[in-house]
Amino acid sequence: MVKKKVFYIGPDHRLIASVVALVARDPRIKISLSKVGRKAVIASRQVIERIIAKKIPVYGVTTGFGNFKDKFIDHDKLRELQKNLIRSHSVGVGELFPPEVVRAALVVRLNSLVQGYSGVRLELLELLCEIINRNIVPVVPSQGSVGSSGDLAPLSHMALVLIGEGEAWYRGKRLSGKEALRKAGLKPLELATKEGLAFINGTSVMTGIAALAVTDAARLADAADLACALTLEAFCGVITPFDPNIHRIRPHPGQAISAANIKRFVRGSKLVNSVPLRIQDSYSVRCAPQVHGAVRDSLAHVGMVVERELNSVTDNPLIFASLDRALSGGNFHGEPIAFVMDFLGIAIAELGDISERRTAKLVDANTNQGLPMFLIAPEKAGLHSGFMMPQYTAAALVSENKVLAHPASVDSIPTSANQEDHVSMGMIAARKAVNILENTRNVLAIEYLTAAQAIDFRNPKKLGRGTSKIYKFIRRHIPFVKDDRELGKDISTMAALLHDWEFVL
Repeated sequence: MVKKKVFYIGPDHRLIASVVALVARDPRIKISLSKVGRKAVIASRQVIERIIAKKIPVYGVTTGFGNFKDKFIDHDKLRELQKNLIRSHSVGVGELFPPEVVRAALVVRLNSLVQGYSGVRLELLELLCEIINRNIVPVVPSQGSVGSSGDLAPLSHMALVLIGEGEAWYRGKRLSGKEALRKAGLKPLELATKEGLAFINGTSVMTGIAALAVTDAARLADAADLACALTLEAFCGVITPFDPNIHRIRPHPGQAISAANIKRFVRGSKLVNSVPLRIQDSYSVRCAPQVHGAVRDSLAHVGMVVERELNSVTDNPLIFASLDRALSGGNFHGEPIAFVMDFLGIAIAELGDISERRTAKLVDANTNQGLPMFLIAPEKAGLHSGFMMPQYTAAALVSENKVLAHPASVDSIPTSANQEDHVSMGMIAARKAVNILENTRNVLAIEYLTAAQAIDFRNPKKLGRGTSKIYKFIRRHIPFVKDDRELGKDISTMAALLHDWEFVL
């Protein structure tokens, strides 16, 4: 249910990751420039006009780019300079970004430019706003950014559509940029001085991805707690490790939250603590609050950095109307996002790692507290494999995550004839984090299905209040496995439910 149909963008409205995700994923949500933002944009543009009139050497405004920083450009060539920049920097390759990533990046770029430090005209931002609101989605390859100077290649492919070039999706059809604008009732823009550089010289694509990723990761942390609770019941496990007194004396906030969640989900259970003289469970269950909680605390840090970046101005040079000056700096460097996207990937990989261990114990008759091997009825065992293979998939995904979790931010390859001699690789970090998220969502989907199958060999009526709800939810969509069937479809269905489902138990 969409409660708010219009979000205002400007220095007087703080942008948060969940709003970026909402606008990116729901074209019904509209955005508008705030009055404060409009005034700030007009003021910064006036500084640019004075720089042009006085022929002051300013990087990318009256000079070339990169190692051509000392090449002064004739006044009558300044607009051509901006168009050439967009064309020359549209060098992306590889798979295309999904529409939600492109829309997220456009929202983030708009928010950066409307702060009033970029020197663009109001016309550019009004067109950008309309492109988002009318759901024109530029066709953007996902590879080609080294994360400094910002996301040059992907943002250039987006900018092509603004000038009536490139390609875009509109109403389900892939069209030329010019045709997409025409069908939407819009006209291409001729870029003015500084506008091409201002649009592409920033971290908005990696930050847009980060906003989506941190939003999804928070949901996945909730999903992991609930999956563990269902598995705890399937094991007839011990509730003691989730006692708040334990977590009070190791006061990591996330740890306390996860422990409280799991304890709340199994409240009323007749399966938990049902095995006499059972003292404690293995680490993948007993230490879940410590692991899941550490992930939560890591995500809190990531979210703080991402929100800060969402509300930052990341192009160069920066225009300060109050000083009547243009200052060259390095806010386009993606290191803050590179670090936290590597960190997010590592943290989420651990949710998958511990989940796979719980799944492995559930399907093994030596560790699953009396359940049949591979959770198939004993009289059918051998002829039917039951839940033997989903754990293989979980193991493969967890292993892949270990490779993907290697940090991208520790790498740098100089560009632009060594002028840009240290880069962030933030885009690679962001893309890897999304892959890890998708893999981990599938790993958790496998745990959910495996735990639900195990519960059917116990007694679903003995489940706790929260776990009973999730068990019934699963069974409404995915039936018990009596005989072998194509379980890959079940995993995909469960993963899709985890992606869309709000955890409000």
